[in-house]
Amino acid sequence: MQDTALSKELYQELESYIDSLESKETALIEVLHRAQNIFGYIPKDVQLFIGEKLNVPASKIYGVVSFYSYFTTEPKGKYVFSVCTGTACFVRKADAIVKELEKTLNIKTGETTENKLYTIECLRCVGACGLAPVVMVNDEVYGKVKVEDIPKIISKYSE
Repeated sequence: MQDTALSKELYQELESYIDSLESKETALIEVLHRAQNIFGYIPKDVQLFIGEKLNVPASKIYGVVSFYSYFTTEPKGKYVFSVCTGTACFVRKADAIVKELEKTLNIKTGETTENKLYTIECLRCVGACGLAPVVMVNDEVYGKVKVEDIPKIISKYSE
């Protein structure tokens, strides 16, 4: 049942977390958050594992994972470039920033580079409208971003 590509240690970490919960019946979202933090994403095998441990049908788990945009079933890059495309950011040219990221990283929004270093995604609103347009790289927030800032931002995350 377990994906051999994902280490036993990661599954054990998730299992220990689940076992430590007082109430497993109401912990699905919490467990999914932990699983994504551990694995970086929530593939089918991990969903089945969680279902087995929480006694929750796989269909319910998939429904929750596919409903919330925070959860992903595909691995992301080490550095996730999230561009806010909410109204304030959009009117301040967030679309041009997305295009520049796509051109510079040679991937489309929603894709990850072959070396698994970068992913580009768009978010609806990050709640920092005064800083529009906003780009987040993992937990780092960049405000009032211009197209010409993109190479410098990317260079901070090159290895």
